[in-house]
Amino acid sequence: MKFRCAVVMAVLAVTVAAAAAVPASAAAPVYDADGRLIPPSDYREWIFLSSGLDMSYRARGGDDMHMFDNVFVKPEAYRAFQDTGTWPDQTVLVMEVRGARSKGSINKRGQFQTTEGMGMELHVKDTARFAGGWAFFAGDGNGPAAQIPFQAECYSCHREHGAVDTTFVQFYPTLLPLAEKKGTLSAAYLKDKDGAEAAK
Repeated sequence: MKFRCAVVMAVLAVTVAAAAAVPASAAAPVYDADGRLIPPSDYREWIFLSSGLDMSYRARGGDDMHMFDNVFVKPEAYRAFQDTGTWPDQTVLVMEVRGARSKGSINKRGQFQTTEGMGMELHVKDTARFAGGWAFFAGDGNGPAAQIPFQAECYSCHREHGAVDTTFVQFYPTLLPLAEKKGTLSAAYLKDKDGAEAAK
């Protein structure tokens, strides 16, 4: 998945106590009274799906800041995907964004991730709550994350290009072959794939 939206991620000033009140690995997504999503406190113990460096789905240039994004999914959702080739209801995908650096310690070449957190986005499947089944949330990872409005282009981009169930499984190397074997790749993704191969 890389589900980075064009919108600027909101940095929310919320107490750590609010986030700590949510049990780790809750069975379903947890929201506060204002409909904001409580980020899971243990997501770094989840299944790691992929990492990307400076990924973008639009042509742009001139950025001086380099960023990594790391994607995690709940183990239960990962196991369900292995069985079916798609995501079960209540799936939560977490993308943490971190700064990238080339100079540090003994490194002579390439980029490594820094301790600097640049934000967090979450992609949630909750069919009882959201039209279309999925919603995006953005925040700083330290408190409730605000829902990104349905009008944001990340929603249409994922519908039009997501490999499986509006998610960017095409960027998850351990899941893409499985989805292909299960026959769950979307027509939209296959069209993109055929077009890219024809352009070679």
